[in-house]
Amino acid sequence: MTFHSTTPLRIDFAGGWSDVADFADTEGGMVVNAAIDLRVHVDFVLGGERIRLVAEDLNQRTAVESSAHIRYDGRLDLHKAALNLLPVTGGIEILSRSDAPLGSGLGGSGALDVALLAGLARCRQEEYEPAELAELGFMLEAGELGLLGGKQDQYAAALGGFHRLDFSAGDVTVCPLAVSAEAARELALHTVLVYTGQTHFSSQTHARVWESFHAGEARVVEAVRGMRDTAGEVGAALEEGNWREVASLVDDNWRCQQLLDATMFTPAIRKIDEAVRAAGAWGLKATGAGAGGCMVVLCPPERRGQVAGGARALGSEVLDFDYTFEGVSVWQQEDAAES
Repeated sequence: MTFHSTTPLRIDFAGGWSDVADFADTEGGMVVNAAIDLRVHVDFVLGGERIRLVAEDLNQRTAVESSAHIRYDGRLDLHKAALNLLPVTGGIEILSRSDAPLGSGLGGSGALDVALLAGLARCRQEEYEPAELAELGFMLEAGELGLLGGKQDQYAAALGGFHRLDFSAGDVTVCPLAVSAEAARELALHTVLVYTGQTHFSSQTHARVWESFHAGEARVVEAVRGMRDTAGEVGAALEEGNWREVASLVDDNWRCQQLLDATMFTPAIRKIDEAVRAAGAWGLKATGAGAGGCMVVLCPPERRGQVAGGARALGSEVLDFDYTFEGVSVWQQEDAAES
């Protein structure tokens, strides 16, 4: 018996960091993001006597005799944690892969959380609503593995489309943005997604930022508040189709983001920043927690070629993508038309 699941990655326009409980539980967070058609894919093959886990894009694999033998050791721990949350009887092989480069800052681990849990639920003949999968995905990382981070990635992966997400103590309010398919295509023509070539790992950055936040460093506290406040304005600009205003607000968010940690604005990112602005970019920011990964750049459509060329000249990769309204999708080998 074979099952498949897939989830979208995301671009976050503003508000990242404010979805983390350290801030959201006391001050309230807000994030605006959009799903993109770069996706995470997971295959589930039931049968055999062992648990076999494979991450094809990472060239990693491991096997355990049974769920009782699962140990977290830094090797495919997301896969293991998903099996601990939603165990299956008997043997299973789980194979995952991503359309994006490693450490892209596009919410890949959150998307993998949701894809793993959605597929395992189907293997168990269970079904969850997208928001339930998002919450389970967050529990997988924060509860089961004790990882730092927020919930926006899991919600983007589960829901697809454009959303404003409001975060308070333990609660998430999902506000779909009125962005049409035509407007999403137009926005894509104004967007260049640049992979810096530097792998993005957010755990160490998160630890430093939240240590400073809890120490009451005004620079960090005001930066997170600024990104949260910018998110509401970005949502309105997206609904209006005012792409120049979106770019300006994304730039505002980027300025706040750089105040969080000294490593946020690396020499390589500084060069990309300067090159794409010189080529005609309106505004830009690092995706995710920053400090590597991807940069989302907003520019006039007629300058996309020059902006992309400026990034490529520095050795960066420009990723082809479109915005997407499709969230998590699960199907069985025999019913591939189902989603």
